[in-house]
Amino acid sequence: MIRIIHLREKCIGCNACVELAPDRWKMSRKDGKSVLVDGEENNGIFMTFVGDDELKKNLLAAKMCPTNIIKVEKVHKKS
Repeated sequence: MIRIIHLREKCIGCNACVELAPDRWKMSRKDGKSVLVDGEENNGIFMTFVGDDELKKNLLAAKMCPTNIIKVEKVHKKS
């Protein structure tokens, strides 16, 4: 399982995450910033848990983000 964390407030709308992982990211027409699909917000930080199949694309999206506001980490499932 993968956890993706997004500090959306600091997004500059470069679209890199959408280009690299379009199933998980989209651009907001309202403010031009990226949106973490299925992300839940808590104090301005968006987070979601996804399957291991999304690891590679989202790691690349995090790496290519010019503001370094995407964090992708492998987590263990709770039993």
